[in-house]
Amino acid sequence: MGILGLTVQIAVVGTAINLPIALGVSWLIVKRRIPGRLVFDALVSLPLAVPPVVVGYALLLLLGNRGPVGGLLNRLLGVELVFTWFIAALAAAVVSFPLMARAVMVAMGGVDEHLEMAARSLGAGAMRVFFTITVPLAYRGILAGVLLGFVRAISEFGATIVVAGNIPGKTQTLPLAIYSEVLLGDDAMAIRLIAVSVGLAVVTLLVHNWLLDRAARTDG
Repeated sequence: MGILGLTVQIAVVGTAINLPIALGVSWLIVKRRIPGRLVFDALVSLPLAVPPVVVGYALLLLLGNRGPVGGLLNRLLGVELVFTWFIAALAAAVVSFPLMARAVMVAMGGVDEHLEMAARSLGAGAMRVFFTITVPLAYRGILAGVLLGFVRAISEFGATIVVAGNIPGKTQTLPLAIYSEVLLGDDAMAIRLIAVSVGLAVVTLLVHNWLLDRAARTDG
């Protein structure tokens, strides 16, 4: 698989991992107002506040062959996560999660609670209200959050290089390839890769902004 294909694959998988978690966490914080939600809310933003290298090192300690989770998987199933494309996807997921979760929280917060209360008064349970009222009404904001998380996953560098390395054809994404070409002094190739990276980001952000604009017009 080429660099572009691997980068998109990692970003898509990372985004797919994040989506159900972001939906669940946002629902608990915004709609259920669970005790200690301020602390929970701060933890959601933590990967955004610390250097990505810290995230990568934490994943390395946790999922490495000597780590509690990685060691268990290695002993029981013979699975090694470190220095694979999947661990790169996990790193991208952790780093991009706050951006997606914040967008989903805002989208859910904009759903009229009176509609949700009306559904409950008619006998709908919390999960049914969530899937039939909250998510459909917030879908544009949720999709915007997905795109924002995706574009952040595409650009992930610090956590990935720590936990997945920079292995051509295996874990080398666009940002890592750009880094390698800069170190090698191949400016022409670096510029071409940068152009591809910027192009992906611009297209994704344009779609993101278009969705937000449509949502604002609908609300207006």
